Amino acid sequence: MSIANDYLSMDKQPELWRGDFAEYLELLLRNPQVARSAHALLYDAIIAKGISLGQDDQPPVYGAFEDEVFGIDEPLSSLMKALHAGAQGLDIRRRILLLMGPPGSAKSTIATHLKRLLEQYTRTPAGAVYAIAGCPMHEDPLHLLPYSAREKLYEDTGVHVEGELCPVCRYHLEQGEGTWASISTVKVEQITFSEQRKVGIAAFAPSDPNSQDISDLVGGVDIVALQKYGVESHPLAWRFDGTLNIANRGIAELIELLKSKSELQFSLLTLAQERQIKAPRFELISADEVLLAHTNEEEYRRFVSDQKNEALQSRTYVIKVPYNLKWSAEEQIYTKMMGNYLNSHIAPWTLKAASGWALLSRYEKLEKYSPALKLKLYDGQFEGEYRPAHLREIRELSPRDGMFGISPRQVVNALSQAMAASVDHCLTPTDALKALRESLDHHTGAENKEKRDELLSAVGTIRAEYDKWAKETVSRAFIAAFESSAQNILVRYLDSAEASVREDKLKDPVTGEWVDPDEKLMRSLEDLIGVSEGSKKSFREELLVRVGAMARHGKDFRWDSHPRLKEAIEQRLFADLQGTIRTTLSNKVPDEEQKKKLEVVKDRLKQQEGFCDHCSSAILDYVGYLLEKGN
Repeated sequence: MSIANDYLSMDKQPELWRGDFAEYLELLLRNPQVARSAHALLYDAIIAKGISLGQDDQPPVYGAFEDEVFGIDEPLSSLMKALHAGAQGLDIRRRILLLMGPPGSAKSTIATHLKRLLEQYTRTPAGAVYAIAGCPMHEDPLHLLPYSAREKLYEDTGVHVEGELCPVCRYHLEQGEGTWASISTVKVEQITFSEQRKVGIAAFAPSDPNSQDISDLVGGVDIVALQKYGVESHPLAWRFDGTLNIANRGIAELIELLKSKSELQFSLLTLAQERQIKAPRFELISADEVLLAHTNEEEYRRFVSDQKNEALQSRTYVIKVPYNLKWSAEEQIYTKMMGNYLNSHIAPWTLKAASGWALLSRYEKLEKYSPALKLKLYDGQFEGEYRPAHLREIRELSPRDGMFGISPRQVVNALSQAMAASVDHCLTPTDALKALRESLDHHTGAENKEKRDELLSAVGTIRAEYDKWAKETVSRAFIAAFESSAQNILVRYLDSAEASVREDKLKDPVTGEWVDPDEKLMRSLEDLIGVSEGSKKSFREELLVRVGAMARHGKDFRWDSHPRLKEAIEQRLFADLQGTIRTTLSNKVPDEEQKKKLEVVKDRLKQQEGFCDHCSSAILDYVGYLLEKGN
């Protein structure tokens, strides 16, 4: 039972404050922050998770989204700027925040995460929210204050009170019974937001136009209570349980807002601009909530092209949410989405292959920059002549990058089917590329020949990148089988470097003769890692200093101790061993010596590269095939 109690206690509600309005005022005077607006509450909930300032011209990274959405830091930064302005009481809080982008670009993920974030935050002392007890809209207790008292409160605390009591609370106060006999005795309670319990968080989604009406947003008549109170305009005969009522003090998610009936869209005008809800037969009802909507680009275009929507357009703040454009971030998306396959293995570079293919479909064509080059520059891989300035130019020349292309959902559909069909319970890059190529029959838009050819070409582009990586990975693994050869190259280099720096000769270990340093060997390694002729001496001196420092601490300097030199030795050794590797991998019936080397290579792949038995054999077979073809 103790184990069961551990699980059950995880959903235990925190102990919540309860008191009367007079006690709440004392609490407020000690900590004016408890009177935050909905925008300020949401902004603080996000900031509480931490923020890392971006380098150079990069946007900040918010800890609240770090493990949830990937590669769309700029849209998140735009959203945070809007929330920050709203939190300061500026006019942007009177707007519908509209996330607009292609399907699968994480719009609903952002909205869902913000709702969960608010739920968690209001369960903490820092996120405490207080409401009039029993109010169906969980409204701000400060609505009880008369205007004269509100002015004094602002002078004393800087808290600006907006809004009036809802019809239910006003009715109770006018009746003056029990705890409602005076303002000071009205009960106030701390609340925690919950979408399930309909407190502070709600979502509205369009449905059948014939059955959906305004009651979905602002509530409707309570038939049972109507029999008691006689008229629909009686506050207690009305259910204040619409989306906008429930979301008061928190956030209302408006799913695919522009697909809903225009009458329902226009009901948001008053709420957005005046921060009031209009329910039939009632006066305007004050509400404070973040209106967060999302829609796709096609719906948005139709919306802005219709002049009848001009009033709503002026009350909408649009935030573009394109598909992610960064290779490493796209891989993170699939890692998260494919995380449910606990009994299966995903080989290294598999998700990277799928990610690259999806990204290539999202780039506009440019003469100066190929899609393959964009793939690397967007990911911050600035090699050779390319610098961040080139990426800025790409953004200017192709502003619609990410607003079209393959959705992550489509990629995961293909990968999931391939994973389920795998008898080895392992998905390799070649499996993934094959599955993505075959999935074109199920992609809407791929029936267009030009589009289909582009997607097939993208498969070829990614396969070329994979071929390069596969050969490099296998070569590194082979080097482990020839580690003594790598160490010998290092020893020869260090001996020659030491003699070169001293401007001396060195003794040949075989003949015993005094010979000149092997300048050819040294330069062949240094050229591989970009050490110029002019800087070779300083590089060698720095290296010898490191060797001496490690020796003083009782450590051996090995062939892989210096990252740059290690890279050069690997390349040199791979060039020397290519024939051996080709022979070993292409031999259908390897001899005992070759079998031993292959086992060493497979162990290296499994222990250091993350391969399993199946995919380590698969990559060796594949690289053998490439080398046999002469690729």
